[in-house]
Amino acid sequence: MMVPSRGHRRSLRVPGYDYSQPGAYFVTICTHGKDALLGKVVDGTVHLSEAGQIVQACWEELPTRYPEMVLDAFVVMPNHLHGIVVIAVEAAHSQAPAVGAIHELPLPQHVQRRRMLLPRAVGYFKRNAAKRINQLRGTPGVPVWQRNYYERVIRNERELAAVREYIALNPLQWELDPEHVAWT
Repeated sequence: MMVPSRGHRRSLRVPGYDYSQPGAYFVTICTHGKDALLGKVVDGTVHLSEAGQIVQACWEELPTRYPEMVLDAFVVMPNHLHGIVVIAVEAAHSQAPAVGAIHELPLPQHVQRRRMLLPRAVGYFKRNAAKRINQLRGTPGVPVWQRNYYERVIRNERELAAVREYIALNPLQWELDPEHVAWT
């Protein structure tokens, strides 16, 4: 199996999909090395560490920065965050800073994607949370998050209900989760 070079990683995004258009998105963001630095689960209940509390606060602040974004169900787990983000109105790409001159070739697809609302908001969240966590730990520049994130477009009310249930039950299923790391 040929592994793409770092500069040519396989995208996790739906090709050609505009992640600024109105709709609901299921997002999962994992900690670097899947380290359980955000808390622990005891008897099906998440107990957030100080880092986990920072993550929750940064997530809850997203609509302040991006008013066209509404947060739905979410949960901060020991080594990841699951959340539903709803883009309530058309989020024009023009909100991102303009790049390039009129006569230049179109921006590469990965650059266009970063200008879309969902990738911008996730990037802002990850940078902001990592900075605050590293200030707390006295470890400036140390990675907090895995590269990239996972997302799925939620296409109808049935899917939305299923994702909400998955998020709500996630702490109860922690012992069975393949990403579960025993708290020591």
